[in-house]
Amino acid sequence: METASPTADRRRIIADAARAELVRQATAAISPVDIEALATAIDAALAQEAHGDEGKRPEELNATNDD
Repeated sequence: METASPTADRRRIIADAARAELVRQATAAISPVDIEALATAIDAALAQEAHGDEGKRPEELNATNDD
């Protein structure tokens, strides 16, 4: 079984993030497309993938999950 290349994985992540953000904007009737929000969604998806196995991101931490 072949594994996808890093380039293919990156493109899949970008496409999935763009698709999800465009659907969100369409559902919210945002017109024209908010390019900054689209870029932010893609950037967040790539950052999440880069830090996928490192545990919680800073925005996910709070005093109740410090154990």
